Amino acid sequence: MAGILDGVDQRTKLAGHNRFELLLFKLSGRQRFGINVFKVQEVIQCPALTQIPQAHSVICGVAHLRGKTIPVMDLSMAIGMLPIDRESDNFVIVTEYNRSVQGFMVSSVDRIINIGWDQVNAPPKGAGREGYLTAVTQLENELIEVIDVEKVMKEVMGGAEEASAEVLADNVLADNVDDHILIVDDSSVARNQVKRVLEQIGIKCTVLQDGLEAWEHVSQLKAEGINVAKYYTMIISDVEMPRMDGYTFAAKVKEDPELKDVYLILHTSLSGVFNSTMIEKVGANEFLAKFKPDALAESVQRRLRDFHK
Repeated sequence: MAGILDGVDQRTKLAGHNRFELLLFKLSGRQRFGINVFKVQEVIQCPALTQIPQAHSVICGVAHLRGKTIPVMDLSMAIGMLPIDRESDNFVIVTEYNRSVQGFMVSSVDRIINIGWDQVNAPPKGAGREGYLTAVTQLENELIEVIDVEKVMKEVMGGAEEASAEVLADNVLADNVDDHILIVDDSSVARNQVKRVLEQIGIKCTVLQDGLEAWEHVSQLKAEGINVAKYYTMIISDVEMPRMDGYTFAAKVKEDPELKDVYLILHTSLSGVFNSTMIEKVGANEFLAKFKPDALAESVQRRLRDFHK
């Protein structure tokens, strides 16, 4: 498991074809969960942890790995389940989100599966952990639950909710009441954060939950004779989404002669050089790290200036 990120080129090809790899694991019960391998740096036996006074109850302590100190969270507690038995031989999944490294304690690690995003669906309504899931998929007649790690990170680690007054001081929207932005994201936490920033700026938005829904939406607008590049000032799309991922959605938009001028931002918590490679490959206009409200506001206002020249 330590070499889990070997073969980046191969995984880049997977993502470009609406496919990805899911690391399967268990928490405090028999249910199997998943996390996108591209967010995983390595999987290790749980090392000795140093306790942090007055830390969030979900944080088990910090681990010292190769000169770095990283927080380790009990992922079972974080999604409302029973704590993991600390006396057992547990594992830590070391992940990177927006250039932040942290570990998630799990009870066991199963395997990596290669699947298509079209095999992944939104979580069923009424599921007990629905609020902490972004998607589900089937494997061997078992439902695999994909955890909304972005929600976990937001609840445990916190972070800015809105853009700062300094960034908003140069508001370019005083007379542009028709500006309209499409948000595409399966995470309710991410959608709400983007909406809050757009509300601060004063832009109306349409919100959709995955790439397939977004593709059907822009295709319908096109069929109605609407110029999507003028109708939407920009599209802000997540990357990891059930049914159709953001890379595939972006590629389909940019390959369509009637849609290629749509300004499209890929908005993701995935870190690393992989993003620049994929942006060039699918033709997106920009990459933006998630949960950076000032950067989001600056990018939106920069686009608005260009849009209204």
